[in-house]
Amino acid sequence: MTEPIRVAIVDDDALVRAGLALILGGDPSIEVVAEAGNGREALDLLRGTTADVVLMDIRMPVMDGLAATQELLTLMTPPKVIVLTTFDADEYVVRALSSGANGFLLKDTHPADIVDAIKRVALGEPMLSPSVTEQLIRQVTDQAPTERHDHAYARVKELTERERDVAIAVGRGQSNAEIAIELHMSVATVKAHISHLFTKLDATNRVQVAICMHEAGLL
Repeated sequence: MTEPIRVAIVDDDALVRAGLALILGGDPSIEVVAEAGNGREALDLLRGTTADVVLMDIRMPVMDGLAATQELLTLMTPPKVIVLTTFDADEYVVRALSSGANGFLLKDTHPADIVDAIKRVALGEPMLSPSVTEQLIRQVTDQAPTERHDHAYARVKELTERERDVAIAVGRGQSNAEIAIELHMSVATVKAHISHLFTKLDATNRVQVAICMHEAGLL
């Protein structure tokens, strides 16, 4: 039997935590292993409890979700982080994603979509729609200086033609399955290419790949 996805919920609103726990508790493939009311409490808990995915609120007392996400990603085996927000692409979400978070959810997302997002992120799949990815890239790169373009272009030049094709597809917000169909390759091959992209582009998630491709002028 496959082990359930271990999820931690971090939000300063007890009702939000309870609601999310109730939603996730209805799926046997997900297990809520920790709940915390702020980023500091989450870090203390997750140093002793292994989680595969963390649902992380952004605006919290003591330590906000951005700072907590950055610290979580320095752990020996960091969890995937999905930031929670009430806005489509506010500054905190953009900063969290560009720092290494794996995606975001609006707090009014349909329960079935929350469960699906957790499963996708646990598998390393993207969970940002193309329109949201475009918004995020624009906000991160609108004021990017010329040297950032030059640096990104230099990194992209190291990619093979096939890796470049995959990187552009990632930048468009396509899933592994969609990329496999479009580029006529297996999903396993797509995953291998994406792993190489993370290394060559010095990226920790797909949003950072997209940002690099945008800064290089290829999106």
